[in-house]
Amino acid sequence: MARLILDTTVLIAAERTSSSLNRLIADQDDVAIAAVTAAELLVGVELADDARQSRRAAFVRSVLDTIPIEDYDVQVARAHASLLAYVRRSGRPRGAHDLMIAATAVARDRLVVSADTSAFADLPGVSARS
Repeated sequence: MARLILDTTVLIAAERTSSSLNRLIADQDDVAIAAVTAAELLVGVELADDARQSRRAAFVRSVLDTIPIEDYDVQVARAHASLLAYVRRSGRPRGAHDLMIAATAVARDRLVVSADTSAFADLPGVSARS
């Protein structure tokens, strides 16, 4: 059983292609999303044009109703601080939300599943796959 945390990019790709997440996730996998991923998905609903909003809202509702959400708590905040200090020292900045997802993965001992694994490359304690 793999402990996975789905990056927003994977979920957006699944919505856009109307593909199932089943190809990425085995039945026995323990899957979750970070709280910031829920926010990113909800922003996508808010920003969607009229033609796409109801379909996107249904997709996001399905994700939020199905996949557990890992909270941003003090454990995640500590991992986030450590990762943020690391990227500042290394001179290779990362997106704020990517670091929050990575911190959640570290704090909860999860593997990041992302369509853009380069966002997580070389972060200490973070493993990612596409």
